[in-house]
Amino acid sequence: MGRTVSWMVVGVIAISATASAQTREQRAAAAQQTAAFEQALRLKESRYQIGQIERLLEGAVEHGASVIRDRLLAIMPADMLLAENARARGFRLDGYGVFFDVEVPSLEGTLPWTYRTLYQNDLGVDNALQTLRSFIQTSAANDVNVRQALERIELQVTPAAGPVTASTQGTRPADARPSTSPAQSASNDPILANPNEAYRAAIRAALIDAMLEHTRGLGIAPTEWLTVAARGAEDRPRLAPADTEGQTNLLSIRGSDLAAFLAGQITREEALNRVDVRVF
Repeated sequence: MGRTVSWMVVGVIAISATASAQTREQRAAAAQQTAAFEQALRLKESRYQIGQIERLLEGAVEHGASVIRDRLLAIMPADMLLAENARARGFRLDGYGVFFDVEVPSLEGTLPWTYRTLYQNDLGVDNALQTLRSFIQTSAANDVNVRQALERIELQVTPAAGPVTASTQGTRPADARPSTSPAQSASNDPILANPNEAYRAAIRAALIDAMLEHTRGLGIAPTEWLTVAARGAEDRPRLAPADTEGQTNLLSIRGSDLAAFLAGQITREEALNRVDVRVF
């Protein structure tokens, strides 16, 4: 009888140990499932936030292009459009932070680059008109139709001053000075010296603004980095000269600096100074 009771006790202990082990395994499996589910949710949220910033950066490129387009329209009646849509792709890199690759398209149209060539050769609007006036004044033919054509051009370009042609140039008082028209003032815009660099500067400013103002949802850790690499698209207008100054702009800010700005601990100017800008 005593031996039977001993075997029963041993059996109960064995069953209890087996049940306890199964319970621990079940709890561990449940914990793993919960951790995997939470990790999947975090990855899904991270992809969503990165996708949001991708669209935001694409919009920033389009905004920068519109700024340059407005300046060009003030100089010449030609609407410049983006050759294609901007494209941005974001990646979360373990141990680094978040990296975005932004492809910046060129401005469609050849007139800005043609105008730049004229500008660099001292053949702006004013000089071009003066060249035509001199030619008509000294031309033996002095064709009436040519003079009238020049007058019509001058009325379009310098309406405030009135036409100054070969037929009136000699009779105008010596102290008379033509007033400066908006077109003449716009023709002095420094964008004409290097439209490509002006375009890149506008894109940089728009991207940095997006980095500072709209990336809170990315959850950049203090020791991580947020980096945007903006590079020109390979496609360009077929009639436009190649951009031999093509560059990749690398814009980076440390997570601690970004958090300080978003928390109002540093000013916007200070945050801008902490953005690391490298050009390759």
